[in-house]
Amino acid sequence: MARLVALEPPRPTDPPPLGPAQREVLALLGAPPSRRPRFDPGLGTALRAALDDELAAVAARLPAEGPPLHVGKRLLGLVHGCEARMLAERDEPFAWTVASARGTVAHKAVELSLHWRGPTTPLELVDEALARLAGGSDGLATFLHRCSEVERAELRSEANDRVAKFVECFPPLRREWRPVTESRVRVDVAGGRVVLSGRVDLTLGAARGDRAGKVILDLKTGGFRPADLDDLRFYALLETIRLGVPPRMVAGYYLDAGTSHTELVTEGLLDTALARTVDGVQRLADLLLDDADPVVRAGHACRWCPVSADCSTGRAWLTEWTDAA
Repeated sequence: MARLVALEPPRPTDPPPLGPAQREVLALLGAPPSRRPRFDPGLGTALRAALDDELAAVAARLPAEGPPLHVGKRLLGLVHGCEARMLAERDEPFAWTVASARGTVAHKAVELSLHWRGPTTPLELVDEALARLAGGSDGLATFLHRCSEVERAELRSEANDRVAKFVECFPPLRREWRPVTESRVRVDVAGGRVVLSGRVDLTLGAARGDRAGKVILDLKTGGFRPADLDDLRFYALLETIRLGVPPRMVAGYYLDAGTSHTELVTEGLLDTALARTVDGVQRLADLLLDDADPVVRAGHACRWCPVSADCSTGRAWLTEWTDAA
């Protein structure tokens, strides 16, 4: 008769040790309760009231039966840059390309990684993200069905590069950190006639009472631009109005370099974001409603501006930039 042998239960394996980049992110984003500031419970209400007051004149200029004015971080960034480029790009119909789709695919893959059971690889996550997105009914799904094999392979490769770098640089995101990807935030002001909105790549943590605890992150490729911090401050403003408590920190994380740029959120930072938002929305109203003459501001964006061929200011800047390179 065979002898039964008692099997030992499997021993839990220790999680793999964190690499230097992962430890650096953990140290950067974490903070004990003593370093999490408290804010006035009425701060969010006061910021909303200020926007209502400052943008009431814009709301009054909008057609009574027309849609509200929708403003996001990209439109704000464009109007604070070259206004001629902003108007040109606004008139061009949006079309999905490999360049515009790779971020969405990578973010979807990161989202799946937070809830995936068992081991996986970045490419497996990307393939699953592509399948999920292709099953939708929007323009991206149409693009994924109609794109060529070369375009699909290029998209798969570029999204995989982003996801692999995220996995290499970030520590595994624990459930107790409350990670949320692609978090949408919307604030209606001036009687609902102006809509401010955004979509945050990743948030970690949460407020406790009037004590700040959330960190807002934008995942970036390429190098740092000062405008990146303007985008993050805009997100912090919307989050404060929505919840009544500001985030603790905003951070841009640059996957290619494995570096970050961070700012602790203060009332001064929120006031700066509010002033920039008001200035941008008022200028948008001038351009879109009153046909004001756009201000041309030359810079690196001239390299891909749709009207650069007909813009003497832009052509002069490009010539100077090319000669200096």
